[in-house]
Amino acid sequence: MEPALNPAGAGPAAPTTCPGYKWRVVLMLWFVCFFNYADRQAISSVLPLLAKDFNFDDLQLGLIGSAFAWIYAGAAPFAGMAADRATRKKIIIAACVVWSCFTLATAWCGNCSSFIFVRALTGLAEAFYFPAAMSLISDVHAPGTRSRAMALHQSAVYAGTILGSWLAAVLAEKSGWNVPFLMFGPIGILLAIFVSRFLREPERGAADGGCGRSGDEGHSSLNGGTQGLRKSAPPLSVAETWKIIFRSPAAMFLMAAFLCANFVAFIFLTWTPKFLFDKFHYSLGAAGLTGAVFINLASAVSVPFAGLIADKCVRRFPTGRMLVQFSGLLAGAVFVFLVGQTANVGVLILAMTCFGICKGFYDSGIFASLYDTIEPRARGSAAGLMNTVGWGGGALGPVFVGWVTKHGHYGSESANMGHAIALGGAVYLIGAGLLAFAAFKHARQRGGAALAR
Repeated sequence: MEPALNPAGAGPAAPTTCPGYKWRVVLMLWFVCFFNYADRQAISSVLPLLAKDFNFDDLQLGLIGSAFAWIYAGAAPFAGMAADRATRKKIIIAACVVWSCFTLATAWCGNCSSFIFVRALTGLAEAFYFPAAMSLISDVHAPGTRSRAMALHQSAVYAGTILGSWLAAVLAEKSGWNVPFLMFGPIGILLAIFVSRFLREPERGAADGGCGRSGDEGHSSLNGGTQGLRKSAPPLSVAETWKIIFRSPAAMFLMAAFLCANFVAFIFLTWTPKFLFDKFHYSLGAAGLTGAVFINLASAVSVPFAGLIADKCVRRFPTGRMLVQFSGLLAGAVFVFLVGQTANVGVLILAMTCFGICKGFYDSGIFASLYDTIEPRARGSAAGLMNTVGWGGGALGPVFVGWVTKHGHYGSESANMGHAIALGGAVYLIGAGLLAFAAFKHARQRGGAALAR
């Protein structure tokens, strides 16, 4: 029998109820996500060599590092709208090819302006990946497996951050700063070609609709009115899309909580190596490795486990995913405080590891919780807006720590930085409160929808 064609004409409709295929989708996108993060982290690993080879000062290095984040945050809403209107498979493949080409082009940059330009374009291309990928995964994984699928995909973020940074540093130290880019770029292009052969475009809402479900796929969330959504429903207009998003109080609280979580995460990504170098007298190489491995490896281990818990919880009550995230931020606040305040290396390592575990519990539901509140046709735009809020607001975290380090009154710059990092615990508590409000609003929305029926 010939496979049915999906309405968008993007080839055979994906067999979303096939357990094997839906997990192969996650595996394929895991590798794409891995290089999405490895490519963006590689530049951080070679900044000292760029300063040496090109005589760049700290301001120039900062601009090279920030160009990616600024463009990424600015492009995210447009990337989300594209994911709701175009074929997501094509967006994912095109984005991977384009960012891989710009990663390769980084190897031939010769001055500060060219580095800023190429890294900005890399950020522009990478912004289109996550909204399309998260939306596609949500249409091959029903609510019963969605948290696990997205949590496993999220583990690629930590793997790409750790291995990308480490491999780039090793290659650059042995063979020159441009070698990591000469390696990562072509691999990304080959990966895109491979994925294009096996990835299929599912129908929007396929995993949330009433047909073709079995087993745990039979579990359906309301998702702001997605239950019973016709798979052939036409795309929403831009105005209709934003209306759905901004009329969901739970979604707004989730985005605000994401800003708080990213505020703290960006502090650790930016300042942990210098903090370890200054306060605990690590060598520069050991500080960079220690700052990345303990937190990110702990997150990579905990996030699939947290996703499994979230899937089990959401079967019993609709706010289950949000409450798992809430527990991560609430407990994580303690360990963020400890990292900033402890003077004992053993306590420091333990606190960073526990913080990484808690971060994994929050990260497991970033998009899955959001998608519980937004119907499938608006999910790409919602993910794009969340990235803009999280990246745009989160980027203020390193600036805050830098300001406190310079102007604080705690006796030394390392002491000032420690207090600034510890204050991140308060930001985590604010994020936990916002998640509690999101859960409350979502529960009320579910209750009101049930009464209306």
